[in-house]
Amino acid sequence: MYKELKDIAISSGLTACGVGYIEDLRPHFDALPSDQTEGLSYGISIGARVSASVLKGCIIGPTRHYLHHYKMLNLLLDQTALKISLAIQDKGYKALPIPASQIVDWEKQTAHLSHKMIALRAGIGWIGRNNLLVHPKAGSKIRIATVLTDMPLQTDKPLERDCGSCKKCIEICPVSAVKESYRDWDKSACLAKLKYFAKEHNVGQYICGLCIKVCQP
Repeated sequence: MYKELKDIAISSGLTACGVGYIEDLRPHFDALPSDQTEGLSYGISIGARVSASVLKGCIIGPTRHYLHHYKMLNLLLDQTALKISLAIQDKGYKALPIPASQIVDWEKQTAHLSHKMIALRAGIGWIGRNNLLVHPKAGSKIRIATVLTDMPLQTDKPLERDCGSCKKCIEICPVSAVKESYRDWDKSACLAKLKYFAKEHNVGQYICGLCIKVCQP
């Protein structure tokens, strides 16, 4: 089923699909009851490429155009995650699709789980200085979602790469939230700017797009 599931993702228009063993990550899925994920030891990570042309319009912050594109990519990811889940269930296994972009704790700005950590295990990319996933070809111009399953699947190897000497995300961040290491990323400064953009740029959602726009491996 490994190839069949990847074919579903690619034929749906997605850029990336990988599988990782994530049993040890389950205790960290704080927003999901442990019995809901019991036995779901494999994480299927799927990614959709963000349009560089749309991002070009983000000069000093997000635009309504980018907001619409962002929502459509999330919809595509959720629909594809559902297709993959149905294919798994048809084979008699369990599948739990996780929404691409659904905040369950607004104060902490956290989702049901970290799609990013699943994507790392699945070999989709690495963590950039901007604390976002970086895909080898798309850079940070990628949205991701996850399907958890108990179907035994071939797994992909994590990528042993980093951003090298590139510091474009540091240079463009309007609040200097991006540092030399992603571990030092200033979440509070970034979140404060996202709140400002949501109101002042009339997008109503915590998005920016600036460090994503300049990220290209």
